[in-house]
Amino acid sequence: MEMDQTDRRILQQMQLNSDLSLDALGEAVSLSRNACWRRIKLLTEAGIIKRKVALLDAEAVGLPLSVIIQVRTDQHDTNWSAKFAKATRSIPQIQGVYRMSGDLDYLIRARVADMKDYDRLYQKLTASVSLADVSASFVMEEIKETTALPL
Repeated sequence: MEMDQTDRRILQQMQLNSDLSLDALGEAVSLSRNACWRRIKLLTEAGIIKRKVALLDAEAVGLPLSVIIQVRTDQHDTNWSAKFAKATRSIPQIQGVYRMSGDLDYLIRARVADMKDYDRLYQKLTASVSLADVSASFVMEEIKETTALPL
């Protein structure tokens, strides 16, 4: 699907607040309510809008500690990779898992309640799959955190 500037403006507004009414969204992007609805429907059908979610305050729900976990492995076969993917997907505190280029194999982003909670995550992960090296860094200050893509 080819997106035009109006589609991009709709998406920018929705990334800021997907809970906007169609009337408010239409006013923000200079379209009628029905025209907005049609464009959102097309953007969704094209897979550009994947889903609409609520972003929660991690501290308010008891997960104030953000951790970045660096993983190295000495195994790179498809069976190990599938087992690693299954293990990381099954741990709810893990928010993101990324296969990396360079000397680091994987980067994991997680939210935990405290160090004991992180240790439980670590124990569960290392019991599920063989890892050569695991190193964690704990976020002291979140300077920028966004889900919005630059359009």
